[in-house]
Amino acid sequence: MSASLLAILVVSVLVAAVARRHDLSAPLVLVGVGLTIGLLPDVEYFIDLALDPEVVLYVVLPPLLWTAGLESSSVSMRANKRPIALLAVALPLLTTAVVGFVAYRTVPEMTLAAAFVLGAIVAPPDAVSAGAIGRRLGLPRRTMTLISGESLLNDATALTAYKVALAAAIGASTGVSKGLTTFVMAVVGGVVVGFVLGKTLVYIRSHLDDPTAESAIGLVAPFLVYLVAEQIHGSGVLAVVVAALIAAQRFSHAGYAIRLQDDAVWRAVQLVLESFAFLLIGLQLPTAIDELDGISAGEIVVASVSVLATVILVRVLWMYPFAYLPRLLSAKIRASEPAPDPRQVLIVAWAGMRGVVSLAAAFAVPLTTLTGDGFPGRPQIIFLTFIVVVGTLLLHGLTLPWLIRRLDVRSDQARLDATAAAAAQEKAARAADELLDQLLADAAADLDEQTAKVLRAWNNRRQWSAWERVEDRTAESSMAAFRELRLQMLGAERKAFLAERDVGNIDDEVLSKLLHGIDLEEAMLTR
Repeated sequence: MSASLLAILVVSVLVAAVARRHDLSAPLVLVGVGLTIGLLPDVEYFIDLALDPEVVLYVVLPPLLWTAGLESSSVSMRANKRPIALLAVALPLLTTAVVGFVAYRTVPEMTLAAAFVLGAIVAPPDAVSAGAIGRRLGLPRRTMTLISGESLLNDATALTAYKVALAAAIGASTGVSKGLTTFVMAVVGGVVVGFVLGKTLVYIRSHLDDPTAESAIGLVAPFLVYLVAEQIHGSGVLAVVVAALIAAQRFSHAGYAIRLQDDAVWRAVQLVLESFAFLLIGLQLPTAIDELDGISAGEIVVASVSVLATVILVRVLWMYPFAYLPRLLSAKIRASEPAPDPRQVLIVAWAGMRGVVSLAAAFAVPLTTLTGDGFPGRPQIIFLTFIVVVGTLLLHGLTLPWLIRRLDVRSDQARLDATAAAAAQEKAARAADELLDQLLADAAADLDEQTAKVLRAWNNRRQWSAWERVEDRTAESSMAAFRELRLQMLGAERKAFLAERDVGNIDDEVLSKLLHGIDLEEAMLTR
């Protein structure tokens, strides 16, 4: 199994790298490659294609949630907390209920509780691919906030509902009140664990002066938080999200070294795990088909079409009423929130791709109930989950870019961000100038006139550079010329350092320190 996982991991990263190099949608390419590999004859003799739910839920999911939490804007999420709650809490619960009733009517082997298990499994969209498409095509900031905010919290809602429905299906829990109690305890437990461990990790990291150790603690943090929450029967997903949001608030106050290092580390981790997850989805086709042995094709076709259509329609039909009805009923909402653009509402409605978390939950369904009987409809649950995941990934993934362009909902977000950054940089430059004046007046620093002049010039250069990014990018300016020449000079320095190393005048350790200084300056010039 370990060799198979390693092979899948290596192939997934290589495929993702090729897709990114050619500006293709990596999730779709990975799913397609996985499906192709899964259809090869006798491939199961070379690679173990069976999905291990614990690998996904305990290894892949926590760090992906952590990176999403670190990248999230708490300011934007607070400003959009009401629509995010409707998307991340209310919509998954509605999807669980409606899909459950449809599955119960179309799959004779399923009990109502087992059908609700399927509904909870396919309820949470995975916004990784939708977010990637939106960023590449320039969706407005608020639309991206809704998509990312939903993806942070909907897994917690759906997986908690999944636990409640699964307990009822196997006979471990009965009654609505007990189910609600289980749900509430999972939510409360996840929030408490996430808050306590998040604050604890922030305290520990803030008292370290070792970027390497801080990054190491950050890497194991999501696994620790998830495991502790699950051990007390809380929501591990919600715990990781809460802890990540707390860590993100502290991140802006961390030293430059840890910020640079953490950013690089987590980007690499995110690419590896996302690539692994999407390739794994495609590889599940043979396993999903094998589960259907002895079940009529007609029943499977009807159930597949019904469940897939229900998953898509529930999201679309939910989106418009709950985007506009609250505004009609509440003057407070009309005053505090901008009116939703119908085109952007449609984009969010169509960004409902499901992902590997749904498949992992499906494969985690036990073979038997507590009475020893077979779990009702388990083969259909696995196959229907596979159909929903692959169907939504291909349908939405292939049409969402066209829909964004067709509706022309792209915004000039890059220019808006550059303008806001330039204004902030101007205020920061004035603050730096005022501090320099104060230091010179108080004679607190041993500065001669030439040194002060250089410092002011450097401060002004940063200010001008920020405003330059707002202007026409094709226009040549003195600052653009300055950057280009300075980059060429840095290139010459790098070549000189390498030459000195090659002739033996400096050691590789010395070379590494010299190149690090050049790298930092080059990163600042090209940011």
